[in-house]
Amino acid sequence: MRKEEKFLVGISIGDLNGIGGEIILKTFEDNRILDFCTPIIYASNKVVAFLKSHFKSNLNFNGIHKPEQAIHGKLNVLNVWKENVAINFGKEDAKIGEYAIKSFKAATNDLKNNKIDILVTAPINKHNIQSESFSFPGHTDYLSQELEGDGLMFMITENLKVGLLTDHVPVSEVSSKINKKLITSKIETINNTLKKDFGIRKPKIAVLGINPHTGDNGVIGKEDDEVLRPTLLEIRKTGKLVFGPYSADSFFGSNNYKNFDAIVAAYHDQGLIPFKTLSFGQGVNFTAGLSGVRTSPDHGTAYEIAGKGQADNSSFKEALFTGIQIFKNRQQFKKMTTNPLKKQTQKI
Repeated sequence: MRKEEKFLVGISIGDLNGIGGEIILKTFEDNRILDFCTPIIYASNKVVAFLKSHFKSNLNFNGIHKPEQAIHGKLNVLNVWKENVAINFGKEDAKIGEYAIKSFKAATNDLKNNKIDILVTAPINKHNIQSESFSFPGHTDYLSQELEGDGLMFMITENLKVGLLTDHVPVSEVSSKINKKLITSKIETINNTLKKDFGIRKPKIAVLGINPHTGDNGVIGKEDDEVLRPTLLEIRKTGKLVFGPYSADSFFGSNNYKNFDAIVAAYHDQGLIPFKTLSFGQGVNFTAGLSGVRTSPDHGTAYEIAGKGQADNSSFKEALFTGIQIFKNRQQFKKMTTNPLKKQTQKI
């Protein structure tokens, strides 16, 4: 924890041809946010100066070369590169993808080495980031490699939290990837994050079926009966409050989701379509299950409006404050579980 509760928040710049730069600037134009954190944008002075000029922002920033140089009460820009970058809003560009990954890798490395407290990532283009040195579907898989864990995409708002058994995989491969080990691992991660990161003592978790109508007793697929139900039964025997599988088509429309602390979806669109329908612009993508805290807005690069000054920064701002709150919750959880007085009491 940094002095005066000014947490160091690293921000990867994302795809420079998208809306990432705009939503970052819009967020920190509210100076009150600097009372809660010290932001560090991983990019370059030249890039941020260009963005300031383009969007007619009055923001001032402090250029640095390492996190230790960050000035509290100011927006800091850590120079990951020095050269000029050709920004063409709305265009997919492999070179821009390289800069997005340079920023992301530098920020992740500082998070890994405890030089920053929290990482907030601006949106990337999953196609133009691919290279020989970076062959991951997105942020989550790389973070899992670097931050000691099995990252889980956890889409969250205050009242709705949705985790995924499988995330960025083709629909044709979903069933083959869901097995007892995966289900057990993901539910364990969600149960732990609800306790540690959100302060919920006894989480209630709902699991959605893999097939329509959870298979209709094998008529529309056997995975729910042969894999999902038996695994959930075993998990319940360990004392976890895990329920389901529920038919996905009616689960959200019936408001049944309000009865649970988290919902586990079998695949990407099964969970994210209802999540974004109910909370678009206010949702946050949190990578659960890692040693460090990483959050992101719930939207993409939005090339169609990039550079036009029309981007809504609400989700990015939510991602920032959610990251800070999760970091605080982890500190509190650690204090509670390592309280020396509590240990002495248990020994007596």
